[in-house]
Amino acid sequence: MHNQIADTRKDFLHKLSTKIVNENQVIVLEDLNVSGMVKNRKLSRAISRQGWREFRTLCERQSEKFGREFKVISRWEPTSQVCADCGFKWGKIDLSIRSVLCLSCGTEQDRDENAAKNIEQVGMGNRHDFKRTRSGL
Repeated sequence: MHNQIADTRKDFLHKLSTKIVNENQVIVLEDLNVSGMVKNRKLSRAISRQGWREFRTLCERQSEKFGREFKVISRWEPTSQVCADCGFKWGKIDLSIRSVLCLSCGTEQDRDENAAKNIEQVGMGNRHDFKRTRSGL
């Protein structure tokens, strides 16, 4: 039973990574501190079962194979702490909070979608230096 589940997970990761690489010219992932995240008792089992490292490796290999650009951004980039629309930094928020209302531009940001937009902006080099742009306000 364990081998069947492992094979199913591996098959899913292969199909997903192939689909992502085929549909995109540039793949940007965030370098996560998985070993640190696994130390959280409530999240450890769910994180361990996902195969994040294997997914990253598959994406990297297939990007090379299909001539796609593969980038990994720093884990220290505050992707979930900054509004993707205006650059306002609201700081660290608890994991239970799933959406944030930006105090600067007034948009409601879903935590994960906002982080994904920020990862894309940083990976593509389109992110402004928010400290510099906000200093004039």
